[in-house]
Amino acid sequence: MNRLISAEATRLLSSRLWLGALIGALVCGGALIGGLTLLGPENFDPPMPGLDTEEGVRGLLGMLSFTVFVPAALGTLAVTSEYRHRTISFTFLFEPRRWRVLVAKLITFAVAGLCYGAIVAGTAGAALYGGAAARDITLGLPGATVAELLVRVALAMAAFMVIGVGFGALIRNQIAALAAVVGYLYMVELVLLAVPGINAAYPYLPGGATASLTGFTYLADAIAEQTSGSSSTLLSAPLGALVLAGYAIVAAALAVAVPLRRDVT
Repeated sequence: MNRLISAEATRLLSSRLWLGALIGALVCGGALIGGLTLLGPENFDPPMPGLDTEEGVRGLLGMLSFTVFVPAALGTLAVTSEYRHRTISFTFLFEPRRWRVLVAKLITFAVAGLCYGAIVAGTAGAALYGGAAARDITLGLPGATVAELLVRVALAMAAFMVIGVGFGALIRNQIAALAAVVGYLYMVELVLLAVPGINAAYPYLPGGATASLTGFTYLADAIAEQTSGSSSTLLSAPLGALVLAGYAIVAAALAVAVPLRRDVT
């Protein structure tokens, strides 16, 4: 297994995917949070509490939840690219026990997801404090709480990369898999959130579980205000983490089980 994990890591680092992931992490972390910090949450439309309040800092860092599609898409691309270029056939010839190959991929990209999340969290934290210092604002949350929120964000990023790998292994067609991942996160959940009655299920969906984990209620509250409906009550952070981990585990299990006997062509 160590040999397969090493091979998957080498494959990842020898492609341009890691460079795209690095650029994506820097943009989604440092650039996004830095720009929003300098703009000021109180200037958003609708406005949010300022950074000198607890709600303002939590809401700003929660904006990182909007970027979870990036690690999900990266995980999807990593797997579907092998089917697209037919390199997966040589991999399975090298190791006929397909489950070992798929487990190695999942382990490799779980670690890659943690690295991605750490870069997002680290650059976001640096941008937050740098922007607050530039505006001469004292943040409304202590540093330990900010660090905890950023760790939660990093874990969410890792979970979504594993979910993306699962989507890629199941769907295989690159365009269809990417459309399913991005379309679901950016369209389906938002539509469900806006439908009265059905929005009660939102906390148990991947996006809702992420919002629960990061404490990001801004999206649910804003949609409820626009639709004159009731806002969905999110789960506690530990329960949100369990739900999101459950999705990642199910995606991983299906990614290992389904391709075992399926024709790779």
